[in-house]
Amino acid sequence: MQRKKIISKTVIILCCIILAAFFIFPILLLFIKTLNLDNYISAFKELDYLNAIKNSLIITCTVTVANVICCSMAAWVLVRYKTKTSKLIFTIFSVAVLVPFQCVMLPLLAEMGKLNMINMPGLMLVNLGFGSSMSIILFHGFMKNVPVELEEAASIDGASQPRIFFTIVLPLIKGIAVTVAILNVMSLWNDYLLPSLTINRSGTQTLPLRTYLFFGAYTKKWNLGSAALVMAIIPVIIFYVLCQKHIIKGVTEGAVKG
Repeated sequence: MQRKKIISKTVIILCCIILAAFFIFPILLLFIKTLNLDNYISAFKELDYLNAIKNSLIITCTVTVANVICCSMAAWVLVRYKTKTSKLIFTIFSVAVLVPFQCVMLPLLAEMGKLNMINMPGLMLVNLGFGSSMSIILFHGFMKNVPVELEEAASIDGASQPRIFFTIVLPLIKGIAVTVAILNVMSLWNDYLLPSLTINRSGTQTLPLRTYLFFGAYTKKWNLGSAALVMAIIPVIIFYVLCQKHIIKGVTEGAVKG
């Protein structure tokens, strides 16, 4: 019996190692191809790295902060006001997660064109809308365990609804708020499709758009393109490493408390 357990554990460990190697190999290959420092210098100049990273930071930070604040507020209201309307709204948000962006891409762009929103503010607004469904679902599950007695006590003491939310509720949902922020940052930073349709002009392009310039129809600068990809993923890797402990913590707490 003991021998079977050892064998099964060994097989599981070997499978995990093979699976990890399968995912790590492309990243290692990317770094190996860019060991030459000249590749990074040339890519930095051609990529217009500082301007591209500025555009990516503006979009990512603005949308992430707005998403966390707006969606946490929406989830709080949906949890606290248990009516048929609130249940219907939450159901709509849940169903919206299942709708792929490609299904609404063309009509959305047509409407954005009519409203003169084919620009960076329009891109940020659309990203906020598409990212809100999943964020509200995550906040909704976590919000159910926030003690309503704390809010009632603050209300009796004369605190307004905004003050109750920002001073009592928001600190209590810090775990899931950080999780939502991380998921949004990783999604927005790596997004290519929507920016390519709305801000694909010189001076406003994000890092993924600028990186694509190394892979044209007739030329493929693999050495510079690989260096550009490494420089593009380094910021989000650093952010993820600093905040990774909150991802599992926030999701598991939300699942248990919901």
